[in-house]
Amino acid sequence: MEIYVLAVFVLGYFLITIEHTIKIDKLIPALCAMAFSWAIIALCINSFDTWFNPATHSLVDGFGNLPIDDKTHLMEETLLHHLGKTAEILVFLIGAMTIVEIVDYFNGFSVFQKIINFKTKKAILWVFSGLAFILSAIIDNLTATIVLISILQKVVSEKNLRIWYAALIVIAANAGGAWSPIGDVTTTMLWIGDKVSTPMLIQYLLIPSIACAVAATGIASLLPAFKGQIKLNPVKDEGNKYSFRMLVLGLGSIVCVPVFKIITHLPPYVGMMLALGVVSVFAEIYSNRDFALSQATGPDPDGNANESKHHESPVHNALTKIELPSILFFLGILLAVAALESLGLLFVFATILKETISLDLLMVLFGFASAVIDNVPLVAASLGMFTEFAPDDQLWHFLAYCAGTGGSMLIIGSAAGVVAMGMEKITFGWYLKKILWIALVGYFAGIAVFMLMRNLI
Repeated sequence: MEIYVLAVFVLGYFLITIEHTIKIDKLIPALCAMAFSWAIIALCINSFDTWFNPATHSLVDGFGNLPIDDKTHLMEETLLHHLGKTAEILVFLIGAMTIVEIVDYFNGFSVFQKIINFKTKKAILWVFSGLAFILSAIIDNLTATIVLISILQKVVSEKNLRIWYAALIVIAANAGGAWSPIGDVTTTMLWIGDKVSTPMLIQYLLIPSIACAVAATGIASLLPAFKGQIKLNPVKDEGNKYSFRMLVLGLGSIVCVPVFKIITHLPPYVGMMLALGVVSVFAEIYSNRDFALSQATGPDPDGNANESKHHESPVHNALTKIELPSILFFLGILLAVAALESLGLLFVFATILKETISLDLLMVLFGFASAVIDNVPLVAASLGMFTEFAPDDQLWHFLAYCAGTGGSMLIIGSAAGVVAMGMEKITFGWYLKKILWIALVGYFAGIAVFMLMRNLI
C-alpha cells in the first residue's frame, strides 16, 4: 500500500511544480495530497509493516504484528505530533506576517524610499541589494522582495532597467534569508525543529551568504545594464508621523524573537505572539490618536461632518491581508511529507542515498532541485531523512544555505522570485538567459566560502 501513498504525493508534487501552467494554486494539490495520503493510511493501517515513530526517531519494532487497535492509536499519536510541529511553524508565520502588515498600515516602509538617493545605476543596484539582504533576514525574503519592488516601481520609471534591479533583489533577498532563523520559511523550519540554533546559524552562514550576494551583485554591476547615470522619480512623502516609530518597533520586535527563545527556551511562536501583542498595543494607541484628532476637526467649511478618517483597527486590517493561501500550502505539504515519513519511506530513502552519494554533493544537488521544485517539501523531507544528525551539525547549516539560495537560479525557484515575476512581469526565458549564470556564480561563491570556513572553524 506504500506505493499508493507515494503515488499520491508524487502527483501532488507534480501539480505544485506546474501551477503556473495549469493555473491552479499550489495550495489545492498540497491539501489534497495531505488528505488522501492520511486517508489511505487510516483505511489500510493493517496493511503496513513499518512505522516511523517521530518521538524516538526510529522504526517501531514489530509494527506489522501489532493489533489493529494499537496501530490505529499509534497513527493518531503520530498525526497529532506532526500537526503540533506544523502548527508551531504556521502560528509563527502568521504572527510575523501580521506584524509586517501592521508596519505597512502606517506606511513604515516608506522610510526606505528616502534612502535611495543616488545618481548612478551601479550605486542604486548596491543599495537595493544591500537593503534586500538586510531586510530579508528580518522580515523574510518574500516580504522584503515585495517591499523593495514596490519602492523600485515608485523611483525608477524605465521598465527594462527595473526588471534587472528586481532580479538582483531576488538573489540578494534569498541570500539574506538563508543565514537568519526568521529570514526564510525553510530556515525557520530547521530552527523551530531544533536542527539549528541562532548563534551557530549566523556563525556558519552569515559570511557565505554575504559572499553569495556580493559575488552576484558585483558581477551584475559590471554589466552594460548598470552603466551610466540614472534619474530617479521625485520621492513623495507617503508616511505619517508614526511611520518611523512603527518601522523600528515592528522590525525590532521580530529581531527579538530569537533572543526570547534563547532566554526562555520556549518555542519561537510564543515569542512571536508576544512581539505581535506589543506591536498591536502601540498600533491601536497610535490609530486611536489619529481618529480622535480627525473627530476634533469638526465639520468642514460646508457644514458637513468630517468623515475623512474612518477609524479602523490596524490589527484587524493586517489580519485580512496576510497570505492565508501560503499558510494552507505549508499545512498541506508538511503533513503530506509527514505521511511519507511515518511509513518509514524517507528513512529507507535516506539510507540508500547516504550509501551511494556524499552528503556534500547531495546538499548541492538539493540547491539545484530547489530551483525547480518548491524547497519547503525538500527541507521537510530532509528533516525526516537525516534524523540521526545532531542539532547544529554542519549538514543542517549546509542544507539551509543550499535550499535558501539555490532557488535564485530560476525565477520560479523561490517565493521571492515568483512574486517578482508577478509584480514586474519578468518572463521565465529572460531570467534564464540573463540571470541564471549570475545566480550560479553567487551560489558557488557561497558554497566555496562555507567549505573553507568549515575546515577552519
